[in-house]
Amino acid sequence: MKRTFLTLGSIVLLLAAIPLRAPALEFAIVGPRAVGMGGAGVAVTTDALATYWNPAGLAMSKTFDIRVQGSAQGIDRLGVIDTVKDINDINLNDTSASNQARLQNLANRINRPGSTVSGIGAGGVYVKGNLGNHAFGFTVSDVAVGGAFVSTPASISGGGGTPFTVNGQFALHGLEARQAAFSYAYAFADKTFAIGVTGKLIQGAAYAGATNIRGAETDFDVLEDFGRAKISTAYAIDVGAVYRPASWLRLGVVAKDINEPGFDAPNGQEFKLARQVRGGLAVNPYPSLTISFDGDILSNTTLLPGVKSRVLSLGAEQTLFSESLSLRVGALKNVEDAASPITPTAGFGLKIFALRVDIGGGYDFRERGALAAGSLSLTF
Repeated sequence: MKRTFLTLGSIVLLLAAIPLRAPALEFAIVGPRAVGMGGAGVAVTTDALATYWNPAGLAMSKTFDIRVQGSAQGIDRLGVIDTVKDINDINLNDTSASNQARLQNLANRINRPGSTVSGIGAGGVYVKGNLGNHAFGFTVSDVAVGGAFVSTPASISGGGGTPFTVNGQFALHGLEARQAAFSYAYAFADKTFAIGVTGKLIQGAAYAGATNIRGAETDFDVLEDFGRAKISTAYAIDVGAVYRPASWLRLGVVAKDINEPGFDAPNGQEFKLARQVRGGLAVNPYPSLTISFDGDILSNTTLLPGVKSRVLSLGAEQTLFSESLSLRVGALKNVEDAASPITPTAGFGLKIFALRVDIGGGYDFRERGALAAGSLSLTF
């Protein structure tokens, strides 16, 4: 057992020590159980979604599981959407000094460092099965990220009897990873230790567009303003491990996209799925209660200049009535941004025979970022 613990620790140190050579995307929170538990899923996920969270988790339970899920997260940093709405609602023909001061104040708000909007979405079909200590998973899914940032600072011209003009642009970057993935995992010593690997064939759709600050829709008219995608194909590999030194304790680590696949964007840049390493801990004080903690071991940069992500997640799940009802609460925090608030989350699951319905969500009451996820599954 001591040797197994040292092996898991060695894996963590090895993966964390490999240097990042390109911007990474933030770790997407996939599935309503993880969303409801604050984004903690590396050590606790043993259903079909382990193909995403940690392939080693597939071998920690002997079930056949098929599920369809969708997850989304949006972050409006520093109130960009409301500011854009105010700019578009203002009367530019009013050339009074008070209106000019109001317009200049709005431009200054847009130009603040860190004024960005980002979104993350994921959806797909996930399947897992077991054969003895061997476990297999298959996934067809789409993980998409996108965001807007000021590329040309907002400025005001006109006045003195001439209608005002608002100048400036947002740059829009996005990447879809449309993927088919196959996972294999094996459990050792009566599920004391498990390792897993996922191979992914990815069709990447990279977007690079722009929109004017004045006249921009508050949703940035995604389909048009992001422009036409440039399509390219690559493969990626995830590896993971789970260690269970006691029936009430599990430790997990996963490294995603360790080969860092890149995709050409229309503007000549290359958007990469750079390496992500995340660790987790799950504790069962008693069989029906799970407390889980996750954290990004590496700091991830994003498609938005100057925006970094290293998320810590904490959650709990209480099951009732022979697991027919699951209640979840959690919270997450991006520790790379000291000004970012703690986002509370919650969710529930209902099980009727083999059918399961799960819902999860969260809301950032200060910057009005939101998470939402739902899934339908059959487990035997």
